[in-house]
Amino acid sequence: MRILLTNDDGIYAPGLSAMYAELINLGRVEVAAPAANQSGVGHSITYLTPLIVQEVFQHDQHYGWEIAGSPADCVKLAMLELCQEPPDLIVSGINSGANAGINVLYSGTVAAAIEGAFFGVMSIAVSLAMNEHPNFERSARQAAELIKQLLARNNGVAQLWNINFPESTAEGPRGVRVLPMGVHRYHEMMEKRQDPRGRTYYWSGTDKQLSPQCPVDTDVQGMLDGYVTLTPLQFDMTQRKQLDEYRGAEWKLT
Repeated sequence: MRILLTNDDGIYAPGLSAMYAELINLGRVEVAAPAANQSGVGHSITYLTPLIVQEVFQHDQHYGWEIAGSPADCVKLAMLELCQEPPDLIVSGINSGANAGINVLYSGTVAAAIEGAFFGVMSIAVSLAMNEHPNFERSARQAAELIKQLLARNNGVAQLWNINFPESTAEGPRGVRVLPMGVHRYHEMMEKRQDPRGRTYYWSGTDKQLSPQCPVDTDVQGMLDGYVTLTPLQFDMTQRKQLDEYRGAEWKLT
C-alpha cells in the first residue's frame, strides 16, 4: 500500500515522526509536509508565490519533501508532481492539539485530508489534545490500528475521517466513539495589549469559563470524556433541504 503522510505542524514535528514510524508497517510512506508550522491556515493555497521544495533525508535515506506552503499545497503538489504513483491512503497528523468541533473549519490538518479526498483518495486527519506530557507514540500506534480497521471497512469510496485523541494519561483513552462534529461556538475574545513602543496589538483566544457547555454526543464532549473520537466528514457544503425548497422559486433581476 502506498501512503502519503502530511501535517500542519511542519515536517520535523514529533507527531508526524511518530505517525511515520507506525505507518511504515502498513506500506510505503512518502512524506510531503510544510517547512514551517501552518496551524490554523485552513484550506488556504499558495498561488501568488512559488512553492519552494527541498528533499529531506534521515539516516542517509530519502524521508520526504519539505514544502514552503500550506498543508493543502503539500497534498496538491505531492499528488500532481512528487508521488511516483498515486497513494492509496493519505494521513494528516498527528497534530499537536485537538481538531474537533468548529476547529475543523480552521484546521490545516483537516484541510490536508480534505484535499486528499478531493483527489478521490481515502484521507484521514489525526490529532491529539495537548497537555504537558503528550504521548505521540501511543497515539500513533492506536491511530494506525484504527486506520487498518477503517481500511478494512472501506467499500472503495473515497472516505474522509477525522480522528481526535483525548489528552494523554497513564491509563490511555477509555475507548472509541463515532460522533458528529460539534458546532457550538466558544466564547471568543481579543486581549488588547501594548508593546514596549506603545503600539497596540491583540491576542486571539477563548474563555473556557464563559463558553457554553459542550452538547453531549459530539466529538468535543467525547474527547473531554476521555474517548478517541471518529467523525466521518464531507466537503460538499450544499444545504440540500434549502436547495430543494428554493430551486422551484421564480427569481427576478432588475
